[in-house]
Amino acid sequence: MTPPGWTPPPEFTTRPVLEGTVGMAAGTHWAAAATAMGVLERGGSAFDAAVAGAFVLHVVEPHLNGPGGDMTAVFATADDPTPRVLDGQGPAPAGASAAAYRAEGLDRVPGSGALAAAIPGAVDAWFLLLRDHGTWEVGDVLAPAIGYARDGVPAVPRLASTVGAVADLFREHWPTSAALWLPGGRPPRAGEVLRNPAWAQTLERLAAAAHGRDRPARVDAVRTVWAEGFVAEAMAASCRTPHRHSSGTDHAGVLTVADTAGFRAQVVDAAVGEFRGRRIAKTPAWGQGPALLAALAVLDGYDDADLDPSSERGAHLVLETTKLAMADREAWFGDAGDPLDVAALLAPAYVAERRALITDTASPDLRPGRLGGREPLLADLALDGSASRVTSDGTIGEPTVVLSGETKGDTCHLDVVDRAGNIVSATPSGGWLQSSPTIPELGMALGTRLQMSWLQEGLPSTLTPGRRPRTTLTPTLVLDDDGPVAALGTPGGDQQDQWQLLYLLRTLVGGYDPQQAIDAPALHSTSSPSSFWPRGREPGGAVVEDRLPDGVVDGLERRGHRVTRSGPWSLGRLSAVGIDRARGLLWSAANPRGMQGYAVGR
Repeated sequence: MTPPGWTPPPEFTTRPVLEGTVGMAAGTHWAAAATAMGVLERGGSAFDAAVAGAFVLHVVEPHLNGPGGDMTAVFATADDPTPRVLDGQGPAPAGASAAAYRAEGLDRVPGSGALAAAIPGAVDAWFLLLRDHGTWEVGDVLAPAIGYARDGVPAVPRLASTVGAVADLFREHWPTSAALWLPGGRPPRAGEVLRNPAWAQTLERLAAAAHGRDRPARVDAVRTVWAEGFVAEAMAASCRTPHRHSSGTDHAGVLTVADTAGFRAQVVDAAVGEFRGRRIAKTPAWGQGPALLAALAVLDGYDDADLDPSSERGAHLVLETTKLAMADREAWFGDAGDPLDVAALLAPAYVAERRALITDTASPDLRPGRLGGREPLLADLALDGSASRVTSDGTIGEPTVVLSGETKGDTCHLDVVDRAGNIVSATPSGGWLQSSPTIPELGMALGTRLQMSWLQEGLPSTLTPGRRPRTTLTPTLVLDDDGPVAALGTPGGDQQDQWQLLYLLRTLVGGYDPQQAIDAPALHSTSSPSSFWPRGREPGGAVVEDRLPDGVVDGLERRGHRVTRSGPWSLGRLSAVGIDRARGLLWSAANPRGMQGYAVGR
C-alpha cells in the first residue's frame, strides 16, 4: 500500500518481478546471471553459482571489472542468518605510501597505471567463498568463464565505446593492451566477438593446480598458486616497466610477489543498522557502506509522507541527508589504526544532531560531525570544488577515459539466492581493461583502487602500506527478525549507496515491489568529493533523471540545488533477489537501463 502523498508506483514495469522456488539470480550482465542460474539448476548452492557468475563477469564486462581488481559481498547461509562480509578489498602494497608517491611528484594517487593498484583481492575472495561455503570443484566453477574467454563473447556497446576512448592511449603508451583490445588495429564494434585466449589459459592453469586430499585443500592450492606462483610473478614483473599514468607522467608500479603472497581475503562481521523494522547489513567503515546506514538513520526520523524520492520534499531530504552521510565518510571512514565506531555514527543523539542540520534550503558545504569528541579532519583537496565530476550528459559512475588514462570507475553486481535460503550480494570491480597495461601472459590488468586514498598525512584514508583504500564497493543485505529478505546492489562508484537508498525507501516505505523500485526515476548528489581521480566535487550539485516531473526539478532548483538533468533512463544499474517467506517463494528483479542487466529464476 502506497502511503498518502506518495507517487503511485507504475502500473506497468519494464519487466516482471520473477518468482519461483528453485533459485534466483540477477546482475549487470545476462551471461553472468544465466551462468549462476545454470549452476543452481545443476544442484549447486548460491555460493557455487555466485563464484561461477563472477568469473564470467570478468570476461563479459572487462571494462567494468577484472581478476586484477577487488570485490566485497554480504551473505548469509541457510544454517546461520547472521550477515557476514566477504572482504576481497586488497590493501596497499608495502611500497605504496603517501611519502613515496609525493616523491614521484604526485599530489594525488593517479586514476590509472600500476601505482594505483592495490593488491588484487577479488580472485582470492571468490575462492575463499567457494572453499568455505561452496560445494563444487574449482574446475567446474571456472568452466563457463574459460569457455567465454576461449570462444568469445559479443562486445556490449559500452565495452566497444570504452576501448574506442582509450585506443590512442593503448597505441601510444600501452602496446600490450593494444594487442588484446584493438583487433586488427582498431577498436571493436558493438556485437563483435572478442576472445581472450591468454586469460582462458590462465584459468585452465589455475584449475589444473587444484590438488589436495579434499575439496577445501584443493581450493587452497589454487589460492596459493594465484598469490605466490605464476600469476603473482607475472603481475609483479609487469609493474617494473614504467608506463603512462593518468597524471600524464610515466612511473613504474610497486606491487611485488611478497605483497600478493602476504594477502588472503577474509570474512568479517557486517556493519548493521535499522530502518522501519528491518536490519540493513553493509561493509564496515573501510568501505562506504555505513554511509547508507547513517542516511537511513537520519531519514527514519521523518514521517512516511516526507520520504517519496519522486516528490520535491522527498528528493530534497534524500539529497541533504546524503550530503551529511558522505561528509562523515570523507572525515571518518577508512582503514585507519583507530577505526570508526559505526555504533557512534548511528547513536540516536548523534543522528538527531545531524538531522537538525537539514533545512528547506540546499547546503553546498561539506559538514562532517564530531564523533567521539573528536574534530573531523578533511583532506585539503576534498575541500576544492573546482573540478566537477559531472560529464557532458550529466551522469556519474560509468567509466570515462581519456588519453592520459583517467578512469572514473564503474563496476558490476551479482545477487543469488537458492532454494535452501543461502543468499549473497556481491559487487566486484577494478582491474578494468583501461586501468593499467594488459599483462600479456595472463590476459588481465591490475586495478586502480588506491586512487581512493589521499596523499595527505594523518587522515583515516591516507595511503599507507598494508591498509585498504576506502572502497566504494557496497552491496546490501536486508533482514527481518527471521533472517534475510533481500540482497541488492548496483554499480556506480560514489552513487552506489545513493541509488540503493532510493530502492529501500520505495520498497520499505512506499510499498513498491522490487521491479517498480528499480524502474523508478533516480537521482543523486555530486556535492561530496569523488572517490575517483582527480577527486573533484560540485558543491550543491544534484543529478536527476529527467523522468522526474518538471515541478519537482524546478522546486529543487529553488531550494538551491544545482541540478543537472540526465537522460530518462541513465542513473543506476540495480539488481536484487530475495525471499518471501510468507508465500514460500524466491524472487528477483533487474535493471533495464543500458539493456544489459538480467534477472532469471524459476
